[in-house]
Amino acid sequence: MAGEEALQPLMFLLMYMLMKRRKDINKADVQRRNEIQRRIRQRQYFFQRQRRMLMMLIARSTRCTCNYRTRAWTNIESTDWWERVVMKEFQPRDWLEKFRMSKDTFFFLCNKLKPRLTRQDTHFRLALPLEKRVAVALWRLATNVEYRTISALFGVGRSTVCKCVRDVCHAIVSLLKPLYLQQPSEQEMEDTARLFNTRWGFPHCVGAIDSLHIAIIAPSNNTADYWNSAGWLSVVLQGVVNGLGQFWDVCAGFPGSTEDVTILQNSTLWATASEGGLSPQPPRNFMGRPLKYLLLGDAAYPLQTWLLKCYVESGELTSRQRAFNYRLSRARSVIESAFLRLKARWQCLHKRNDCSLDLVPTMVLACCILHNVCEVHGDTFVEEWLETVSQPDSPQPNDVLPPSTDDPEAEEVRSLFCDYFQQQLRQQQD
Repeated sequence: MAGEEALQPLMFLLMYMLMKRRKDINKADVQRRNEIQRRIRQRQYFFQRQRRMLMMLIARSTRCTCNYRTRAWTNIESTDWWERVVMKEFQPRDWLEKFRMSKDTFFFLCNKLKPRLTRQDTHFRLALPLEKRVAVALWRLATNVEYRTISALFGVGRSTVCKCVRDVCHAIVSLLKPLYLQQPSEQEMEDTARLFNTRWGFPHCVGAIDSLHIAIIAPSNNTADYWNSAGWLSVVLQGVVNGLGQFWDVCAGFPGSTEDVTILQNSTLWATASEGGLSPQPPRNFMGRPLKYLLLGDAAYPLQTWLLKCYVESGELTSRQRAFNYRLSRARSVIESAFLRLKARWQCLHKRNDCSLDLVPTMVLACCILHNVCEVHGDTFVEEWLETVSQPDSPQPNDVLPPSTDDPEAEEVRSLFCDYFQQQLRQQQD
C-alpha cells in the first residue's frame, strides 16, 4: 500500500509529460499545414499576377495595332460605318430616317442620359461609347429589327445590343420622365384647357384618353391573359395627351385581355381625377356654374363628371346631341393622331415586339417619353412614316361599356356641354 502511494506522483508526472508531448505534436502539425497553405496561396498570387500582367501586355499591344477600332473584336467595316458614315457623313434626313430625331436632339438626349450610361474603360476592353449605346437602342426602337441584324450593323455582340436597349430604356424613364411626362401644373392645366378650346373647339378639357394594344410574342406564363378581344396577344398602353398630342399620363403593361375601364380604375389617374386633382381649387366657372376640368374618352370608358364620351349613335339623337358628338369626336382625334405618330416613329410599338415581357412596359414608356422629346424640340415628322402604320396587321380591339356603368350625375355635365354647343351654333347663325 505504501509502495502504491509512492508511485502515484511518478504516474502523474508521466501522464503530464505524455499529454504535453501530444499537444506539442498537434501544434507542430497545425503549424506545418498552415505553412503549406501559405506557400500555396503565395504561389497562386504570383501566378495570377503574372497572368494579369500578360493579359495587360496583350491588350495594350492589340490596342496599338487596332488604332481607331473601338474594340479589338470589332470588324473594320462596322466600326468604319459608325465612326465615319454616321458620325461624319449623315445628313439631317439620314438622322431623322434612322434614329427618328435630329442630330441636335440625339446629342441632347445623350447628354441627358450620361449620368446613368457612362462606362469606364478597363484593362481588358474599351467601354462602348455613350453615343453608340444610345444609337443602338434607338435603332431597335425605331425599326424593331432583330438583335443579330443590329449586332452586325454596329459591330457588337447580340448580348451587347440587348443590354444597350435595356439600359437606355431604363435610363430614359428614370432621367427624362420627370422632365417630359408629368401631370401638368395648375397653370399648365389652364393653358391646356385654353388650347383645347382654341384648336379643337372643346372648352374646359385638359386631355383626351385612349388605349393602344401592342403585339407581343407568347409569354411563358399566363398566356391566356394576354389574348385581347380581337384575337391576338398584346399588352395595353393607356395614354392621355394634351391639345398638341403630347403625352402627360401613361400607364403601360396590362395584359391584352384587360378592359380599358379596368386599366383606368387601377391607374393613379382615376384616383387623381376622382378627387378633383385635375382642376384648380375652386373649379373654374363654365356656363354659370363651377365645373372641374375633364377628359374626353370613347365608348370603352364610363361616363363620369370628369370624363365625357359620345352619345350612342341612333336615329333618336337630337340635334344638340349630334353636335356634341361631332365636337367631342373632333377633339378626340388628337390622341388618335398621337398614337399614329408614336407608332410611326417607334415601330417596336407597331410590329410584334419580341423583347422579354419584363422589358416591354419600360420600352413602351420610353417611346412615349421620346415622342414628347421630339415633339417639344420640334423635330420634323416625315409623313411617309404613316404609310407603314396606316393599315395595321392586326385591328385594335373595340370595347364598348353598357350605359349602366355611367355615373348618373355625369349626364348633367354632358347636357351642359350640349347647351353650350347649341348656344354657339345659334350665335353663328345670327
